[in-house]
Amino acid sequence: MTSFLLKIIACTTMFIDHLSYGLFGKMTWLNYIGRIAFPIFAFQIVEGYTHTKNLKKYFFRLFVFALISEIPFYLFHSIKSNTFALNVMFTLLLGLFCIWIWEKSPWKWMSVYLIALACLVAEVTKMDYGYWGVLLVVVFYLCRNKKIAIFLGFLGMLLLKYLPYIIKYEFYYKYILLFVGTLVAVIPILLYNGKQGKKIKYFLYVFYPVHLLLLYYLHCVIQ
Repeated sequence: MTSFLLKIIACTTMFIDHLSYGLFGKMTWLNYIGRIAFPIFAFQIVEGYTHTKNLKKYFFRLFVFALISEIPFYLFHSIKSNTFALNVMFTLLLGLFCIWIWEKSPWKWMSVYLIALACLVAEVTKMDYGYWGVLLVVVFYLCRNKKIAIFLGFLGMLLLKYLPYIIKYEFYYKYILLFVGTLVAVIPILLYNGKQGKKIKYFLYVFYPVHLLLLYYLHCVIQ
């Protein structure tokens, strides 16, 4: 699979995930399918970092669209919660910062400290996917170009995220389905052939806030 196909899969499943709230205002079976999206986006951040010709522009582009997306995200997020949260582009931006720190820092202990601090920031500011989203980008970076390592690292991250819920909560089967839905994302990731395919760089950045606004409007119309 090319990077283009991965991005199409991620955008499609993200739309399906958010469609659940647009149509029904709550979590449904659509969200199990939607779990595929974020791991692919996290993986693509690593690919973007590895292949970008201008890292400063990459950081700036993510930051700008994270800011642009915040109002659409706030409106959409208000369907399910009235609490403040930061959209997933901030999470991906922080993950990008962490892998840059890991690569450039001469002291790995300092990198670990800064990554832990970034995870704390993600939790305190209520970024979408929180500390787990930031760490997933780092794990994909550390395991890059090693398919077995990618699978094992991803599986470990899924256990970290879902196992406590599966053990603790009465409706554990929902978390098992979320676990399975998220795990499916590893299939297209492992089928990635390292090629770019068609270029749709700005489509992804524009699609995120636009689809949130459309689904928020859909929800308002239905309600």
